[in-house]
Amino acid sequence: MDGGAFGAGKAGGAFDPNAFIRQPHTLLRLVSWVFSIVVFGSIVNEGYVNRMEETEEHCIFNRNHNACNYGITVGVLAFLSCLLYLALDAYFPQISSVKDRKKAVLSDIGVSAFWAFLWFVGFCFLTNQWQASKQEDNPMNEGGDAARAAITFSFFSIFTWDYMDPSQDSGMPYAPYTNEEDATDAVGTYQQHPPADAFDTETQGYQTQNY
Repeated sequence: MDGGAFGAGKAGGAFDPNAFIRQPHTLLRLVSWVFSIVVFGSIVNEGYVNRMEETEEHCIFNRNHNACNYGITVGVLAFLSCLLYLALDAYFPQISSVKDRKKAVLSDIGVSAFWAFLWFVGFCFLTNQWQASKQEDNPMNEGGDAARAAITFSFFSIFTWDYMDPSQDSGMPYAPYTNEEDATDAVGTYQQHPPADAFDTETQGYQTQNY
């Protein structure tokens, strides 16, 4: 049987890196991973500026350090979550227990919804603070591209973290699974083919006619 428990092939199957990378579910995780790097990288590198008469740098988003801290924190944690679930996806075919596979899938759904929500909050928060920023706080308009990049990729991340059922992928994850033993239990005892005599009894009495 080709199917697998909650999506992957039967437990113990050989891991195919090429097939794994080509799966839409895997590609979406990699995109989310890249987007998280862009968000926190943009803020860390260019998200802090200062006025000419100041030495202390302030967050480019309306001088609100909470905005920068939120973007960096969510970006870093999303980065780590992507790596964790990529590893789980790679290990998934080795999980033999249907219950454990179900837990992994439910965890994936919950985490995806959670991060989609956090990115939505981050997008709204950063956008609001960027619009409230004053020109005099950044007269040279430093870090403007970085701020817009953080906002833009926060928005895109909302959709990349939107859970996609891997059973829709070609060849991969979480489709309903039944093994041969389960199938036997579900339909009861195996029915043997009727003996050859049964066919003979059906044809008894039939006489061929000569033309």
